[in-house]
Amino acid sequence: GKTELAIRAAFKAVEFGKQVAVLVPTTVLAEQHERTFRARFADYPFRVESLSRFKTGGQASSILRDARQGKVDILIGTHRLLSKDVRFADLGLVVVDEEQRFGVEHKERLLQLRVTVDVLTLSATPIPRTLNMALIGLRDISSLTTPPLDRRSIVSEVIPYNERRVSQAIAREMAREGQVFFVHNRVHNIKSVADDVRRIAPEGTRIVIGHGQMPPGELEEVMLTFMRRQADILVCTTIIESGIDIPTANTMIINDADRFGLAELHQLRGRVGRSKHRAYCYLLLPKDRPVRDVAQKRLRALEEYSMLGAGFKIAMRDLEIRGAGNLLGAEQSGHIAAVGYDMFCRLLERAVRDLKQEDAPEAPSATSVEIGLVGIIPRAYIPSEARRLDAYRRLATAATPDQLEGVREAMVQAYSEPPDAVVRLFEIAELRIAAAHRHVRSVILRTPDVVFRTQRPGLVRVALESMQGTVRVLDPKTNDTMHEVYYRPPTNYLEPRTLARLLVRSLSPPDP
Repeated sequence: GKTELAIRAAFKAVEFGKQVAVLVPTTVLAEQHERTFRARFADYPFRVESLSRFKTGGQASSILRDARQGKVDILIGTHRLLSKDVRFADLGLVVVDEEQRFGVEHKERLLQLRVTVDVLTLSATPIPRTLNMALIGLRDISSLTTPPLDRRSIVSEVIPYNERRVSQAIAREMAREGQVFFVHNRVHNIKSVADDVRRIAPEGTRIVIGHGQMPPGELEEVMLTFMRRQADILVCTTIIESGIDIPTANTMIINDADRFGLAELHQLRGRVGRSKHRAYCYLLLPKDRPVRDVAQKRLRALEEYSMLGAGFKIAMRDLEIRGAGNLLGAEQSGHIAAVGYDMFCRLLERAVRDLKQEDAPEAPSATSVEIGLVGIIPRAYIPSEARRLDAYRRLATAATPDQLEGVREAMVQAYSEPPDAVVRLFEIAELRIAAAHRHVRSVILRTPDVVFRTQRPGLVRVALESMQGTVRVLDPKTNDTMHEVYYRPPTNYLEPRTLARLLVRSLSPPDP
């Protein structure tokens, strides 16, 4: 999916004479992308090269010289592409694959390559900082939600370490002539773990070991051995996390799963289930130490979101757990969970307004109405709890009569005409919007008076003078900027619904 988009974007750039840089996090992925791009562009006069530690010093120097002269159209590489000696004749597009694997400094270095360069970042699980920038409109975002044909969701299961379960999982995959990834992210004892796997696997199972500290040639040979199906189990570190495409490998076992990040686990799980066969992913918990609360949340989220296209939901959950971090600095985590994402966005918006010295518009949601009118959305009208909460939120955030009417129309289309309890909710929202227009913070019925708290009593007095009854303004109490406006209507106005309609009529702005 994502690679196909990158190939097509690169083609359009190269077709018009620009160069393309493709930045990937691992050497193995750089080699795989080089093969994929060359195969796709075989019928066109485009030159594709890659820079990684698999290339000798002489080969790398030759490729860099040709890139400076404009003879290389597409250059694929790891962090080596960010070195100062890498220069292009006419760079038009930078593609960052597996964006979540790169730090903020790496991305800033990319933007310095050329101010006018287009940047396409690809990720199944964007980091919270990037996702937050997209959600608040600082970056464009597109979501690819259509899975390939015949693709099935991966069965994910969190289980305590159990040799019998692991043995059964391996035996089942061997029985259908598939391959297994066993992920253990500690190099110092990976060989002893491989020996344990060999002991519990069926007799004759071929096992190879791969990790990032191996010499380049040896690692390449291990990966090729596994890709050619000359081995049944690959015991490895997270070096396979990014983009490895082996359709015959459809079982993954992740040892000490609580030590991984949420996006990392989702990426690892994405290495299986790349064909029409049902894939399985087992997340093993440690048997000799407790699992921390945050790790439990991560594993629960991964088990919950195992459907196709779940990456975006997992990234959103990661944003909630870790926080959005510092938009202007290098930190990528924060404490947003303590206040909630919606409140964080409102605080951020208020801080920006304060810095710009702008007056904050009176938000309707900040105005409280207590006049004896009560409304709810019954379960019988909107059965889904999530949909019901969303309807309450939309009612609370509607800032104009037109927006409120839009909410009502959408509700009618989805759920038919609202019952009386919901109509009362709309009447309360209508009064709240009208009161907010006059900078009123609260409307409270204290029989026989209606009390308005506001910083601009003149606006309220003018609005109420056209109505029957008396109006008086009390000066603010000590150290308080709020005035209280008392309106005493005729007794027959005090019925809540009648009062709401009359107040809306008087407080609403005149028609243009």
